[in-house]
Amino acid sequence: MNPTLVQPTGAAHTRIYAYGAARGENAVTNDELVGPIDSSDEWIRQRTGIVTRMRATADTDAIDLATDAAREAIERSGVAASDIDLVIVATISNPKQTPSVSAIVADRVGSNPAAAYDVNAACAGFAYGVAQADALIRAGAAKYAVVIGTEKLSDIVDPTDRSISFLLGDGAGAVVVGPSDTPGIGPTVWGSDGSKADAVGMNHTLTEFRDGAAPWPTLRQEGPTVFRWAVWEMVKVAREALNAAGVSASDLAAFVPHQANMRIIDEFAKQLGLPETVVIGRDIETTGNTSAASIPLATHRLLEEHPELGGGLALQIGFGAGLVFGAQVVVLPDSRA
Repeated sequence: MNPTLVQPTGAAHTRIYAYGAARGENAVTNDELVGPIDSSDEWIRQRTGIVTRMRATADTDAIDLATDAAREAIERSGVAASDIDLVIVATISNPKQTPSVSAIVADRVGSNPAAAYDVNAACAGFAYGVAQADALIRAGAAKYAVVIGTEKLSDIVDPTDRSISFLLGDGAGAVVVGPSDTPGIGPTVWGSDGSKADAVGMNHTLTEFRDGAAPWPTLRQEGPTVFRWAVWEMVKVAREALNAAGVSASDLAAFVPHQANMRIIDEFAKQLGLPETVVIGRDIETTGNTSAASIPLATHRLLEEHPELGGGLALQIGFGAGLVFGAQVVVLPDSRA
């Protein structure tokens, strides 16, 4: 007779304990970018809402940004770095295809030998990471997790490209997720539409670059396609996340969408019918679009500027390259407690 296998179970609920953030060192204005794309400060502000975007120096990479953000989140969480047993990093800008950013960050912050892996889900990456941390902790596979979104998109920008180059910034945002006595992370609504993969993504492959068949790969997008998809299709996903969590738009304290474009954010809020009491993340104005890092960066800023949001509900939704998406409602950590 075979012995009965042990299958673990974990905490009944999870929550986000704290946020951390790191932004590129340099604030790059629109005027510094308009020459190669024959544009203007006014055009960029009207089309995107961006005034400046933060970009890192040449000797700072996505791993450095992730490390700084994770250290702040851990310090604020009250959880010892040595007790972190899972590190998930969402990024599309690891300077090396391997090793993972997560393993290096786990070692740098003092969480070795935590389980560590990277997630490539572009602008939905942070929401994916939170979903996985929540599930793994409740399954008993981990107790405390650090989830990080980190990007150095300035490494994959073509300054002459008018479709996306002026949108992109560098930064990292992180959270510590752990067990909770009450529900703190709602069900995740996630998915993808690979049939639209060409709408946002790299214009060449690394092997083409290696073989001299193409220049260094950079990000490109079909702006109108992405705008329509984000506004009309992603609003449905946001509503599904609210329904799955058992709450309504009027129950929210904050709405933190991926910081893709201010026009998308504003239209999103309008379509959801958010009441004026809901504070909306608009970090894109001074940070730019930081892909996987944008949601935690925007939330970090909201909590710094509006500490009264702590303990309230926030709807967060990421969407982007590969037309991947993820949304969930979370309880914001209360630093005033």
